[in-house]
Amino acid sequence: MGKILESLNNTVIAGFVIMLILVALVMQATGSYNIDFLVRYIHVISGVMWIGLLWYFNFVQIPTMPEIPDELKPAIGKHIAPKALWWFRWGAMFTLLSGLAVAHLSGYLVDALTVAEGTRLIGIGMWMAIVMWFNVWFVIWPNQKIALGIVEADAAAKPAAARKAMLFSRTNTLLSIPMLYCMVGAEMGM
Repeated sequence: MGKILESLNNTVIAGFVIMLILVALVMQATGSYNIDFLVRYIHVISGVMWIGLLWYFNFVQIPTMPEIPDELKPAIGKHIAPKALWWFRWGAMFTLLSGLAVAHLSGYLVDALTVAEGTRLIGIGMWMAIVMWFNVWFVIWPNQKIALGIVEADAAAKPAAARKAMLFSRTNTLLSIPMLYCMVGAEMGM
């Protein structure tokens, strides 16, 4: 068991192996497998990655940075933050794409995007998620690249870029709370 848990790759692979065993058991018991469920599962697992990292940044990293001695900050800016932002961006992308796929497969994509009667709650949640995704890819990430020195920029541009990234990240944190309410509420038939 130590070999599995000592390696993140092995841990994740083992998790997916267990999931595939469960899929096989469900297929054996029911005689089929629902693709809608698989897409919804991808949506949930991607969303956990995205919102989990969003909340990590806002509840842990950003508030803790002022307490970290200056000589230790490069470890976060050069090593931890870029990797976390990679998973953050792609978690957002897969959450959005799989969420749109769930809505399409379930037959309510157009109604939700137009916030039609009967899909208002999920539609509002979807639009919040789309705004959040846009913020990640087109505001937060470009500004984080400047703030972290991943792209060339004047030293004076770094604090402004860091602040802009933080404010849009906080916007996403703000939106994540009602967005999750909309998603869960719609699932519950509210």
